Amino acid sequence: MSIPPDFTMQTPRLLLRAFTPQDAQRVFEIRSDFEVTRMLVFPAYPPVLEHVAAWLREHAVEWRAGTAYRFAVVADGRVIGCADVDEIQDGCGELGYWLERDYWGRGLASEAAGAAHNFATRTLGLRRLVAGHAADNPASGRILLRLGFRHVADRSRLYRSRGAEVVRREYVFDGDGP
Repeated sequence: MSIPPDFTMQTPRLLLRAFTPQDAQRVFEIRSDFEVTRMLVFPAYPPVLEHVAAWLREHAVEWRAGTAYRFAVVADGRVIGCADVDEIQDGCGELGYWLERDYWGRGLASEAAGAAHNFATRTLGLRRLVAGHAADNPASGRILLRLGFRHVADRSRLYRSRGAEVVRREYVFDGDGP
């Protein structure tokens, strides 16, 4: 299935669209907040603008290949985070999401994650999704449970941003959804 690069999703309060190279500065600003980046496995802290720009350039290649779809989450006319489905192969993928701290606690992460979940299961037809969160971020776990994921394990994983092993709660979705 080919998803056009101008594909968007609208929720009651958000627009989800493909990232563009022009989003690099905004993503850099969001990831410059350690409270955001410490919850992510792969990004380094502090971020480097050139690395963020390179990460965004990879998105178009992944999108065309059908291996990852990373959406800029837009509210109030500006990028506030990311919701994505990546590691796609054999009918499976991984769901992820993060938001700027100023937008936490408003239900927007649930809205963005729900849109990405629907995209993965309904648009892409993925049968199985995995997801996870740092154990010290229980709000993310509540989002996953509401989306129909079930907790399957706790594992230690290196979080590059923290430079340390962190307990990561892992989940799987293999049902029809909420």
